[in-house]
Amino acid sequence: MSSFFSSSKGSDRINVTFTDGGRPTKKVGSEMLEIFSNTEPVAGTVAINVEPGKKLEHQGIKVELLGQIEMFYDRGNYFEFTSVVRELAAAGALSSSQEYPFDFSGVDKQYESYSGLNVRLRYFIRVTVTRNYKRDVKEQDFVVQVVQPPPTSLTAIKMEVGIEECLHIEFEYDKQKYHMKDIIIGKVYFLLVRIKIKHMELNIIRREQAGSGSGGQQYNESETLTKFELMDGAPVRGECIPIRLFMSSLDLTPTYKSINNKFSVKYYLNLVLVDQEDRRYFKQQEVTLWRKDIA
Repeated sequence: MSSFFSSSKGSDRINVTFTDGGRPTKKVGSEMLEIFSNTEPVAGTVAINVEPGKKLEHQGIKVELLGQIEMFYDRGNYFEFTSVVRELAAAGALSSSQEYPFDFSGVDKQYESYSGLNVRLRYFIRVTVTRNYKRDVKEQDFVVQVVQPPPTSLTAIKMEVGIEECLHIEFEYDKQKYHMKDIIIGKVYFLLVRIKIKHMELNIIRREQAGSGSGGQQYNESETLTKFELMDGAPVRGECIPIRLFMSSLDLTPTYKSINNKFSVKYYLNLVLVDQEDRRYFKQQEVTLWRKDIA
């Protein structure tokens, strides 16, 4: 039966507002979206606007809370992991504008919202007004963030790398797990330097893996979020270069591990040395990011 209905997305006659308008917001694309924690109820009001002197006949009004994963290489196909429906009104006619409250308490929102290079995880409210041979549909996105408990172990990272008889360095980061507003503290110690180093930098790299590797399509994309210069000029043997990188201004997300078996997001600290001939020497180290608070 549904195949006989056409749909008008984003109908002007429907408005969705969330309660507690003072909550934090986040810019996603061109929109400023309200942020909810994964434990908060999502509640608000649906307003159906009817022009004065006119009547809106309908076959029912419903509101849904949906969680979807969209793969950009497979547009049109969505993977729903959350879907809850509430009926707002039975079939009838509206002779004036009406407001309907909704409350999605206790709905599972286990994953954090994400918008990446090849995948998007979104939550939204969808209102549908079913009419004769037509549906008026309004979708209103919102952001879900998942606050995580502090890790029980904060082991430091210590490594030695080098090129035989040319370069030997030790580097250290204060821990392997960072919250998203943390400060990366460490040091680089030069034990042997027989090549002409021009400068050294620390990069934060985000690596996104989307799709399935078992017979399906899989996309791996990396993006460098920041390049932080640690040293300009040639180091000497015995020199120690400090690292202090503030992450609060960066566009970060938590580490995502096999979300709904659809995608993962990992972060790496990439230590890069460039010599006088612009040859690059680098060492990557995976780190875990976690969310300490909302927004």
